[in-house]
Amino acid sequence: MKFKHSITVALIFILIILSACSKEAPTAAATDPAKPGASSAPKDAAASTEPITLKFYNSSGTFTNTEFKTFIADPVNKKFPNIKVERIEPPTGTTPEDFFSSGQIPDIIYSSSSSHRKVISLGVLLDLNEYVKKYNFDLTRIKPEMLSYAKELSNKGELLELPFNSNQHILYYNKDIFDKFGVPYPSDTQMTWEQALELGRQLTRTENGVNYIGIDAEGPIGIAKNLALPVIDPKTGKSLLSTPDWVRVFNIAKQNYEIPGYIGKADKYVYGRDEFMKDRNLAMRPTWLANMVGPLEELRQQGLEVNWDIAPVPTFSDQLGKSREAQNHTLSVFTKSTHKDEAFQAIAHILSDDTQRILSRNGRVPAIINPELEKEYGADLPVLKGKKVQNVFAVKPIQEHTSHQFELDINKFVTEAAAGIAKGTDVNTAIRKASESIDKEVERLQKNQ
Repeated sequence: MKFKHSITVALIFILIILSACSKEAPTAAATDPAKPGASSAPKDAAASTEPITLKFYNSSGTFTNTEFKTFIADPVNKKFPNIKVERIEPPTGTTPEDFFSSGQIPDIIYSSSSSHRKVISLGVLLDLNEYVKKYNFDLTRIKPEMLSYAKELSNKGELLELPFNSNQHILYYNKDIFDKFGVPYPSDTQMTWEQALELGRQLTRTENGVNYIGIDAEGPIGIAKNLALPVIDPKTGKSLLSTPDWVRVFNIAKQNYEIPGYIGKADKYVYGRDEFMKDRNLAMRPTWLANMVGPLEELRQQGLEVNWDIAPVPTFSDQLGKSREAQNHTLSVFTKSTHKDEAFQAIAHILSDDTQRILSRNGRVPAIINPELEKEYGADLPVLKGKKVQNVFAVKPIQEHTSHQFELDINKFVTEAAAGIAKGTDVNTAIRKASESIDKEVERLQKNQ
């Protein structure tokens, strides 16, 4: 009996020593994330394995159902088999105010610059700082200009949004229109606005009853993105339209409108996605990647393909080498979500190398720092096969400006100024009228807060 007891004691002692050794000598991968086997991804949630459905709401921006499935639903469900992500699709025209006042409870909120300030003002976004710490999420993996923008959205130190992808600008062009009129395609070298407008002049003409438009520079609001210009002074709340840079912007728009044949019937002066994709009478369109690549792919799936390609977006002569400001598409967690941990874990996985690679291969520029992913850009998207995708990265995007809380409310006055210039109003008069209207409207909005 004493012999058996001695063996038992010895075995227990050995097990204690082995256990201590295993705690004191973790694997190299666990201690050094730079070594093989290490992971930059945050630790997985110690959440319930019961089936969970996360609701996804898009507050603004183009985000097709194909993109939602490819970038969000499928990767999250593959990583977390118990989690399904379903998209909430409100009726067309529903504003964020309408949506949240209706009582619906999403878990993940997708936003772009056309809704960031509006959604934040509604107080519906969770501060993610706690979850970043809780799950050891490495913020240094996110591109600095994107993370900086996200942090600047709050003046209280909150992190209300995490960048999802960098929505950059490129110049789309319809090769058939260039071929029709024997005009060389845009160069892979970035053009100045003067060069782009001259090229557009050669393509703006009417033939067989079709009014072909050489280029729509996207008006003052679009052109201002070359300089990341705010419309309202963030400190004073006053209009900035009379500044020299804004005057430069309006003058480029004026030159665009003055191209013979540009102004269409009923004083039409705006030509966008439909004219490029469906009517196919717009030769060049500088705009966001996300605004066109996804819809062009869906059009291709319907058997309707446009003969198009891409070039670097035009800019001012003293800004060559830079693109327009990159728009931050972001993901957030709703304050009233009953699955906050799972929602954050889903977002963290969407920002993993694996999922960001899926984004890149399907036509969106990753939010994370990984040059290898950019080399794979567009590889899995049929509509980008044979396109000059290297031109997406030919010039460097600039950081998106942090807009005033009322900027979206007063952009209509910038649009009115553009319409006036298209009809012949001089730039100084249009700017003066718009500035007066902006100042009055900001004052009114401040009083009604």
